[in-house]
Amino acid sequence: MNAPEKLPLFTLSAWSAKQLATVEQALSRWVACPTAAPAPAGLGDAMRYAVLDGGKRLRPLLVMAACEAVDGNAQAALRAACAVELIHAYSLVHDDMPCMDNDVLRRGKPTVHVKFGQAQALLAGDALQALAFEFLTPEDGSVDAATQARLCRMLAQAAGFQGMAGGQAIDLASVGMPLNSQQLHEMHRLKTGALLEGSVMMGAACGAASPAAQSALRDYGAAVGLAFQVVDDILDVTADSATLGKTAGKDAAQDKPTFVSLMGLEASKTYAQQLLAKALASLDASGLGHTDALRALADMLVNRHH
Repeated sequence: MNAPEKLPLFTLSAWSAKQLATVEQALSRWVACPTAAPAPAGLGDAMRYAVLDGGKRLRPLLVMAACEAVDGNAQAALRAACAVELIHAYSLVHDDMPCMDNDVLRRGKPTVHVKFGQAQALLAGDALQALAFEFLTPEDGSVDAATQARLCRMLAQAAGFQGMAGGQAIDLASVGMPLNSQQLHEMHRLKTGALLEGSVMMGAACGAASPAAQSALRDYGAAVGLAFQVVDDILDVTADSATLGKTAGKDAAQDKPTFVSLMGLEASKTYAQQLLAKALASLDASGLGHTDALRALADMLVNRHH
């Protein structure tokens, strides 16, 4: 009698390397490629500088992992993954400008407005936002019309006034003001959490998950989104700029409310681990069989050092 075949152990590094290679190739082909779709007056250079060669690509990985969990359409997921990354990149370009956070370092290199000027940075962000929705609406038949519409709506909600942009507005209005726990959670649920949760749900929308599985994935995404921000606040006071690839300590310098300023450092670390446990419990409740990547990503983002 033959011994049962052993399934290969899941390793995040191997899985993510494969997914990231696919995403990077797609971004390089689709974002203002000089030979395929050149942008005028140097705009393409600023767009590509903002997107390529840097970043953790956590949001695209969450899209791909969630699609895998529901056995979804990989082509739809790739487009969604790239679209989410463009929204994230555009938000960073605008966030770093003098009228917002006025930062000079991002992903270990000068910010876009430092490199290309404020006007070009503003236009690059605008163009990246528009291009994200173009990614979601291919004309080659690889993504059905209903899925295209669903993905567009989900991304718009995650990025707009009910999501990322709304959270950023609260953040700017809260400088120097004390926020209570509920207010701080609401700000980060919108500013950071909405796009991370949206990444999970867009990946799930590339397949046909049950309502119960979708609810569990939404809970996972919400916990992961909040945990990411808690850890970001921790790293802002414990890591240096070279490690982070962005300016360390800027939240304290700008008198911004954070989880560390509200809860303290050790309590924030404990809270991040509690959110990780909640995310993993949500995956247990989903009833889905292929959640190894989602589990590993949650552990990685909570226990990361940059």
